[in-house]
Order: sequence, then structure tokens, then C-alpha cells
Amino acid sequence: MTMPTLTLTDEQVIELVKQLPPEQQEILFQFLLTRNWVTWADLSRYGEERVRMAAAQRDRNWDKMTEVEREALIDDLVHED
Repeated sequence: MTMPTLTLTDEQVIELVKQLPPEQQEILFQFLLTRNWVTWADLSRYGEERVRMAAAQRDRNWDKMTEVEREALIDDLVHED
């Protein structure tokens, strides 16, 4: 036996969530975070690898760079032609 599907707009879903008690909102929030955490962690690792490669291609060591140097490198990468 299949359950019927209910179609709601984003606004309707948000309004329903607002009606939940704070404890249930927190459970929902934790569920959503953990559901997407694997994707976020993979994306973060990928970005970290790529920025290290970009720094190495420019004879820089990402791990030894200061925060200011890292920001300058990122700015250069973003504005490359």
C-alpha cells in the first residue's frame, strides 16, 4: 500500500515548520544538516585540494601561507583572465 503524496509550496512547508514545537524544529534541522553533510564535506575537501594545487602551480605552499597571503591568492584566482 502506497501513501498518497501531498504537494506543498516552499512557503507552505516553512509555515508548517514554524508551527512545530522548538524541539521538533531542532530535530528537523539536525536531520537536514546531516542529510547534506556528506555532500558538503566532499565539496569542502575538493575545494581544499584544488586551492592547494592552484597555490603549488604558482610556487606557493598553501599550508605555509598567512591568512592575508591566502586571501590575496584567492583574489588573484577569482580575477584571473
